[in-house]
Amino acid sequence: MQQAIIQAQKACGEIPVGAVIMRNDEIISTAFNKKEAENDVTAHAEIIAIREAAKKLGNWRLEDCTMYVTLEPCPMCAWAIIQSRIKAVYFGAYDENYGALGSKIDLRPLLSSKLKVYGGIMEDECNKILKDYFEEIR
Repeated sequence: MQQAIIQAQKACGEIPVGAVIMRNDEIISTAFNKKEAENDVTAHAEIIAIREAAKKLGNWRLEDCTMYVTLEPCPMCAWAIIQSRIKAVYFGAYDENYGALGSKIDLRPLLSSKLKVYGGIMEDECNKILKDYFEEIR
């Protein structure tokens, strides 16, 4: 999760979310939000990390991979995670408004997904990054 936090801190001018995909204790891809920088609504950290991991591994099926992300994924990202067949997601901050892996909704039952989800990992640190960002832009 520490590596995901480092990624989130790179998201200058963006909602600070960072993601890391690992396989067998090796980092396969890292990403942070780039929605504003790339003028692309799909440029969330999770989507970018999935794209990079698939490219690096030469396969869209990321069955042996796990994702660490600083904020509970939104519906778009959760669906991409499920579709990519990532085996587990570890996230930091819960998202009561848009979280799609248990907080607001849970998309896993729609596909009988076996995705394992663990929330609240380094939650205080992840919440602080988000809180500081939103205080700064207000």
